[in-house]
Amino acid sequence: MNAIQKNEVIEGKVVDLTHEGHGVVKFDRYPVFVPNALINEVIEFKVIKVKKNFAIGKLITIKEQSESRVEPPCIYYYKCGGCQLQHMTYQAQLDMKKEQVINLFQRKAGFKDVVIHDTVGMDNPWYYRNKSQIPVGKNNEHEVITGFYRQRSHDIIDMDECLIQDGLHQDVINKVKAWFNELNVSVYNERQKQGLMRHVVIRTGHHSRELMVIFVTNGKKFKQSDIITDRLIATFPEIVSIKQNINTTHSNVIMGNDSYTLYGKDEIEDTLSDVTFKINDQSFYQINSIQTEKLYQRAIEYAELQGEEVVLDTYCGIGTIGLYMAPKAKHVYGVEVVPEAIKDAQLNATINQFENTTFVCGKAEEVILKWESEGIKPDVVMVDPPRKGCDETFLETLLELKPKKIVYISCNPSTQQRDAQLLAQHYKLTQITPVDMFPHTTHVETVAQFERL
Repeated sequence: MNAIQKNEVIEGKVVDLTHEGHGVVKFDRYPVFVPNALINEVIEFKVIKVKKNFAIGKLITIKEQSESRVEPPCIYYYKCGGCQLQHMTYQAQLDMKKEQVINLFQRKAGFKDVVIHDTVGMDNPWYYRNKSQIPVGKNNEHEVITGFYRQRSHDIIDMDECLIQDGLHQDVINKVKAWFNELNVSVYNERQKQGLMRHVVIRTGHHSRELMVIFVTNGKKFKQSDIITDRLIATFPEIVSIKQNINTTHSNVIMGNDSYTLYGKDEIEDTLSDVTFKINDQSFYQINSIQTEKLYQRAIEYAELQGEEVVLDTYCGIGTIGLYMAPKAKHVYGVEVVPEAIKDAQLNATINQFENTTFVCGKAEEVILKWESEGIKPDVVMVDPPRKGCDETFLETLLELKPKKIVYISCNPSTQQRDAQLLAQHYKLTQITPVDMFPHTTHVETVAQFERL
């Protein structure tokens, strides 16, 4: 039986942080995780959950405060689930993310010799999101509300301001919310699975400043669309595209498969360095354009391209990293399982007049073996998988292919560490750079360099 009991109020010192940024207080090696507590703080907390191997506490009082503590500038911070680290100085956030990578790779996985660089941060870590996905609901007074979900729930916190998304997005959302109320637009009810308007999604070309607004609806009939479209165009000259996306599934997936252009262009444009990209409503495109350029620049440095290398870009999406590398490579081959993404990659290659690129749809492990049989052998392989990491069959195929270098970008260092252990059969993990793509959240992106033994 645990010495700690539920509802007990305890004082203790925070000795560590979890990967979620929760303070850790230990009692004879038994950890209690306390959200919003920082290392070296002496705190008083209430135990709200007790498990066999850990407990969870709720912060009551800070008896001794950390120098890294700041007052969160967002008035919704302690309700909204969008950010988790605004109570830390920005430097403390960067340090925490580096420590997370050190813990995973050096301490847990035993990569003792890997160089882990400082986290690459932002000069101004606010208003960085070029894509906002805002759920729409109603409050108890039957007024339309828009905002982000409360932590670990689907309760919408009605918000008039968000400090991490592009400032123009919030202006659009506030207007749209007022018009939804005025025009009595039907709003989707998640519990009843009825109603029309589910989400408003906004995308911005960070450099172009082109704006796309997408209404995600539970069904095609949106009778107020003409009025709202006209008002948006008159109010926001930056808008070049307004779309309606149909999602009739009753799941947590935000967007459906079918989209219709209500106004303007089907895509917006943006640039990363000197490369132009077309982005539609469902394209995968990095959320933080400023940090993406830093991430890709580090990836190019790790690839050590001299202009004569054949580069294989796996999980290539719309071709962002491959096209970014194309001017410095002999040829870039990209592969991706999503047909629409490959069409976008081919279009983006044409727009930028890159003749040294080839993009093919299919499973990476199958396509790269076909290319090998045709005599195509990459010098450098770029890997940028989803959060679940790489498929084991793909990694085994990669080991057979024996490229000189592998540059692995990850949005989940935990699965990257797992994959690194498999690659370690034939590759040395030389260095990793954490990049802060999502300031004030617990997420960290990493780019790692592997060299063949």
